[in-house]
Amino acid sequence: MSLVTLSDVLQPALKQGHAVAGLVTLGWEDMRAYVAAAEAENVPVILQAGPSCREHTPLPVLGKMFTHLAEQASVPVVAHLDHGYTHDECRIAIESGFSSVMFDGSRMPLSENIAETAAIAKMAHAAGVSCEGEIGFVGYSGGENSAGTDPEEAAQFARETNVDAMAISVGNVHLQQDKEGGLDEPRIRAIEALTNVPLVIHGGSGVPVAQRTALAQGSKICKFNIGTELRMAFGAALRDAVNADPERFDRVQILKETHEPLVAATRAVLRSFKGKS
Repeated sequence: MSLVTLSDVLQPALKQGHAVAGLVTLGWEDMRAYVAAAEAENVPVILQAGPSCREHTPLPVLGKMFTHLAEQASVPVVAHLDHGYTHDECRIAIESGFSSVMFDGSRMPLSENIAETAAIAKMAHAAGVSCEGEIGFVGYSGGENSAGTDPEEAAQFARETNVDAMAISVGNVHLQQDKEGGLDEPRIRAIEALTNVPLVIHGGSGVPVAQRTALAQGSKICKFNIGTELRMAFGAALRDAVNADPERFDRVQILKETHEPLVAATRAVLRSFKGKS
């Protein structure tokens, strides 16, 4: 296949009743495992470079890694900037080969968020790249609290920014390690009644699997971001590999042993977003 945009995978998801996973990457090992899992499940995948990933590896390098994997993959792959906080960061991502950028202005007043997001969406579209925005702040487990999305503000945001996807705050929380919570479905229904833009859930690891599947098949939520649960799977596999032989020091050999467990965990995540067969 080849590199595709976010719209290329979310518009079919919206029409056909399924969702696409935005998988948060930290390095080469998880990127290649995510693509392998998507190929095994025969579904598209969104590879995401978030702030912690970018602290470790520069955007131009990440762009090369993502596009290389996309060019070799048998399924559509989106190279996505997750939580870009500035115009320059989004510009550099586009120049580095990313096919999608997400600008996070959710901490800004509504008018500023709309103005900044609209400018970045215009820049992205001029380059043939998709743009995701966020309205209503999604908080962090053990950190900042969420501010739920107001449906009327969401409709205005979607209309005035021209984004291709809209992240909303409906009970979801970043970095949540359990699935004991759940999303506010009445708020989701109120938002989707006012807009046709594909909706995005950040902090998808904290959403119960049954609710993920139901919303993927029966709502305008077309993208769930998954990071924490797959980081936990990778960490467990890495710990097992290190502890299996305390004398071993070659990290390539150690990291190879994380591949199959991470592929298996990722396949389970991807299956939960498939449409009705």
